[in-house]
Amino acid sequence: MKNKFGLGNIIIISLTFIVFLIALFLKGFTHDILLEIGVLLVSIKLIIMNHKTSLVNQALLDKMNEIKKVVDELKSDNDQSRSNKK
Repeated sequence: MKNKFGLGNIIIISLTFIVFLIALFLKGFTHDILLEIGVLLVSIKLIIMNHKTSLVNQALLDKMNEIKKVVDELKSDNDQSRSNKK
């Protein structure tokens, strides 16, 4: 099975989490930690949106390939019927 997340997404998740942990230990549980949590959540949301978009794109490509296959079959059937009429 293909990996759900690419290397770039895994690196971004790791770096964001590491920076979040560093900020947590440096700032402590203060008001600024809410900003860090917001940054973490936005990063995660962007990665999830990217993943969903790639899944939708792959599904669309699969459907387009199916349509192309059917059109090619219809063309070949049409060409064969024309050659049989001659």
